[in-house]
Amino acid sequence: RKLTEERAERLHRVTELAKQLSAKRAQLAAEFSRKVGEELAYLNMPRVQLTVSLTQGKLTPNGMDHAEFLISANKGEDPKPISKIASGGELSRVMLCVKYIMASYTGMPTMIFDEIDTGVSGRAADKMGKLINDLGRRMQVIAITHLPQIASKGNTHDQVYKTQDSENSRTNIRLLDEEQRIEEIASMLSGATRSAAAYENAKYLLNNK
Repeated sequence: RKLTEERAERLHRVTELAKQLSAKRAQLAAEFSRKVGEELAYLNMPRVQLTVSLTQGKLTPNGMDHAEFLISANKGEDPKPISKIASGGELSRVMLCVKYIMASYTGMPTMIFDEIDTGVSGRAADKMGKLINDLGRRMQVIAITHLPQIASKGNTHDQVYKTQDSENSRTNIRLLDEEQRIEEIASMLSGATRSAAAYENAKYLLNNK
């Protein structure tokens, strides 16, 4: 009987705490959505609206809420689950914006982006690079990328490459100096045959972070 009473008391207490957590989440969801929307507009997605749908269910260690991210990709469209309608490029930009906003509150010392730029190119890629560079002023950021617009924004540049012999394949990494960095970014721009224009473009990217 004592244990049953204690269980009921604790269940009541944790339920009240979960309700308080739900209220805070509902209060912050609109502000969070607005901030993500502002960053998405910066990344050339001005018509995309992101909302956070909160529904209450059974208690878990994280509370009683189930959060779902919904987006409206075009004006006049009803919000739908992001996992069902977002393209690769849209998902990459939404993820970067969400992590960019969260980084201001979590206090993480390091953030790793593994090809966060999938499906993105051109002006949007350049802006993504600037957003990642801005994050790097507040924490350590490691970005694995194939895009010159993003590779050029870092303070340092490590090249990852593979070597093979008759028996094994090895993955290697080396820190590039300034001249090697220009060569690598020129290769990203024009392939194995680096043109003079690619070199000039690489220098321009490195000088305009």
